[in-house]
Amino acid sequence: MSAADAKIPAQLHEEFNMGTWDTGPFDNDTAADFTDTLDDAKPAEREALIRGVLTRTVDATGWLTEGEEAVAAAALIAAQCLGGDPIDTRFGPAEPMPAFSDDLRMLADQALARIISDEAGPASNWVDPEGWKRWRANLNRLRTVLAPPSPSIPLFDVE
Repeated sequence: MSAADAKIPAQLHEEFNMGTWDTGPFDNDTAADFTDTLDDAKPAEREALIRGVLTRTVDATGWLTEGEEAVAAAALIAAQCLGGDPIDTRFGPAEPMPAFSDDLRMLADQALARIISDEAGPASNWVDPEGWKRWRANLNRLRTVLAPPSPSIPLFDVE
């Protein structure tokens, strides 16, 4: 449970589905709203929206105001990578995403590194230590998928 949810009575939370309801990249109102924005955008604009939120998160000083959106954006990029999980939640985008540029992998990884290490953003929202651990494990899993494959360097040529 996040700090925002701790103040919402359980019945109200269930009725309106407010705040953060689980530890996945789309399991909060802010990320779900971001996916609605992506769905409403023209297909050619979706990559720019994702690049923008990731860049602002990497470059931010102080409170990470778009941390939840950056996590969702990173999950969308990771879904297109080898080993990435498909986006199969009703809170993810309904519209198809474009094939993302390769450079977004590194940008998404940088944004996730910032979010995981920064106490001024989504990491500070968790009041339940077990929820925080699962959330952090999900982000680390995304980072593993986003990491560029290590180049295969032959030690010697056999002819």
